[in-house]
Amino acid sequence: MPSKYGIGDFGPEAYKFAGFLRAAGQNYWQILPLNHTTRKTGYSPYNCFSAFAGNPLLISPDLLYQDGLLTKGEVSDPPAFPAERVDYDKVLSYKGKLLDTAFARFQDVVRPDDYAGFVEEHRTWLDPYAGFVALRRQFKGQPWSGWPAAMRDFGLRIADCGLESSSAANRQFASINPQWVERERFCQYVFYRQYLRLKRYCNECGIQVAGDVPIYVAYDSADVWSHPDLFKLTRAKKPRFVAGVPPDYFSAAGQLWGNPVYDWQRLEETGFEWWMQRMKHNLLLFDFVRIDHFRGLIAYWEVPASHKNAMRGKWVTAPHDKFFHELLRQIPFAAIFVEDLGYITADVREAVAQYSFPRMSVLQFAFSGDPARNPHMPHNYAENSIVYTGTHDNNTTRGWFEKELAADGRQRLFDYLGCRISASDISWELMRVAMRSVAKIAVIPMQDVLGVGGEGRMNLPARQEGNWRWRMRPGRINARLAARLRNLTETYARV
Repeated sequence: MPSKYGIGDFGPEAYKFAGFLRAAGQNYWQILPLNHTTRKTGYSPYNCFSAFAGNPLLISPDLLYQDGLLTKGEVSDPPAFPAERVDYDKVLSYKGKLLDTAFARFQDVVRPDDYAGFVEEHRTWLDPYAGFVALRRQFKGQPWSGWPAAMRDFGLRIADCGLESSSAANRQFASINPQWVERERFCQYVFYRQYLRLKRYCNECGIQVAGDVPIYVAYDSADVWSHPDLFKLTRAKKPRFVAGVPPDYFSAAGQLWGNPVYDWQRLEETGFEWWMQRMKHNLLLFDFVRIDHFRGLIAYWEVPASHKNAMRGKWVTAPHDKFFHELLRQIPFAAIFVEDLGYITADVREAVAQYSFPRMSVLQFAFSGDPARNPHMPHNYAENSIVYTGTHDNNTTRGWFEKELAADGRQRLFDYLGCRISASDISWELMRVAMRSVAKIAVIPMQDVLGVGGEGRMNLPARQEGNWRWRMRPGRINARLAARLRNLTETYARV
């Protein structure tokens, strides 16, 4: 989103965008994960400090001002930020100071009635997260595996007892400034308050919000620190194995993500409790939830932590039948769809069919291989599917057409469309193909609605730096664009 604060947030521009979607006849707004990102992982929303905590950078200073937690002068003169790219370090420095100021003011006012309720309702994840962030600050950003033993092993006790426990173990925590802990609780309270207001507005506009659940969590996270028994770690609590995928469309050497893999045997012993809490949390925040890298819940690619690439890993089966049985027992009508891209085997397809999960198709993958068998070809879609022109891991459609689509694939595309088209028209032509398919939902990246080229790519898998930075420039959405999008949507009865 555009904003004068260097990064999109839950403020006025987000409400303006929701109004644009309503005017354009759209029914869904799919977003990337909202979790607390980190510099170490390139600010990837799929590699975060917590599977539950929201990203404080998405908090709106304008809404803090409206709530009396910042003054007009404090938000009136931000630094000059790039209009089309996020400078995360600069944003972090600026917004961190604003949040410090807002928190100090919050300390001086009567707490809202819902603050204590929020802290209590979310204590199972909020206490470990707040303690983790405070300790990380105490140890100057050092990963938790390098902390003194008492603090390194403290996370599991917080998860069991809570920060307010009077246990001897928790008294060791007293050396940490309690205001640091309280600041993180405050930031999460504000984050969720602002987000849920925005979601409520979207729902009032007839727009359902689709969220995204990354399958893995970062090693240096509150989740692994407070639940080390749920991951395959050494006695020193270092990863024994890490996650990734074998060589694929995006990388000839595979992708080595580096996340610790789950100990599914231990998870099963707990009744998959952590995962159940996570899914319930997300299904309260979103109307629909996309499970990222769904195939990893069926069988996952496990690589020894000492390896430099993902080529010599192995597939390990997860207890998926028991997992989904428990999930659907606890949440009988879970609104889930699955990212089933990449190396998909019969057991993955069977699980998708067994539980009737909507699956994904991507038009950029359609114009290669056997058109009779390629699942991304529109004539092969099932109705219970969601079609994308491209995803956050793909180039924009225009960038793909200009730089990546081979000559034979381009000819297949022209043959499928029944005409030759230019780079300036390709995005809307594929949007038309997606809209007229039998897939029950068509999702269009905003870059394609705007016809942005390769400079608008959000993520290049296997690249460690420079991702997740694209921003929509101010003024790009308007009534004319909304009318054009609405017309296309109405033509194929998707309003």
